[in-house]
Amino acid sequence: MYNFRVEAYLRIIFFICLISIISAYFIEYILGHQPCNLCIIERIPYGLALVLIIFNKAFNKNEYFVILLLILTFAFSLIISVYHFGIEQGFFEETTVCGLKNSSDIISKEDLLKQLQEKTTSCKDVTFRIFGFSLTTINIIISLLIIFLLTKIFINYEKFKK
Repeated sequence: MYNFRVEAYLRIIFFICLISIISAYFIEYILGHQPCNLCIIERIPYGLALVLIIFNKAFNKNEYFVILLLILTFAFSLIISVYHFGIEQGFFEETTVCGLKNSSDIISKEDLLKQLQEKTTSCKDVTFRIFGFSLTTINIIISLLIIFLLTKIFINYEKFKK
């Protein structure tokens, strides 16, 4: 693997996250594939990583700590993605996370009945695939690669900092 500076690695991770978020919204709003609740939750680490990397670039504060936060962020992404993959494959049962949209918006029983009548996307249904892989599977691969890369940077920080 090439020995770039930490800034270059963070820039690469930034663009991976940006492309991932843009792709998710493109698939949802342009191609019309409705995401399930776990798919939406899987976007959070990418958005958080974008914010952390921008924060690090803007304030140039404690880059080592930001890298650790990014590792934890993508570890969360990996856990959620593996859980979602398990639901897709039938290893786990769907939970309430996969059910109702946003329970804080429900103020009456009529609202609850209306929401129950709407068709929501199940977490076990794969509505979009790339090269035969679900987006959850691709998210697992991306999360693993980013965790590996960030861990390498974290362990060898002084060497990459230059």
